[in-house]
Amino acid sequence: MRGLTVRWSLAEAPDGVEEALATYVAETSHARFTGMSGLRFKTWRMRAGEWFEGSYVFVDDQARADFEESFRAGADDSPVSQIVGSPPILTEPCDVVAVAEGWEGFEATPD
Repeated sequence: MRGLTVRWSLAEAPDGVEEALATYVAETSHARFTGMSGLRFKTWRMRAGEWFEGSYVFVDDQARADFEESFRAGADDSPVSQIVGSPPILTEPCDVVAVAEGWEGFEATPD
């Protein structure tokens, strides 16, 4: 599986950025990526005061390459860059070796 990691630093982000990011994901971003062609799944991760990250897994190299090209072209002006006040510090393709679903099942919610 083809992955992509995009990370923003929160070290110098404005106060309240974590809440603003959570609201953006819940109200806008989650819906944008739900059902997206070529995307297997996306996870939003955050460490308050440290970083915010989007982790993507795509169906194939082409889907990842297409998304990465489009994202990089507008990364500096992306909604997250605007909320954080700076562009991503990392945009890194990777391979996802495996994904396991636990006993409790998978829950696709913006919570």
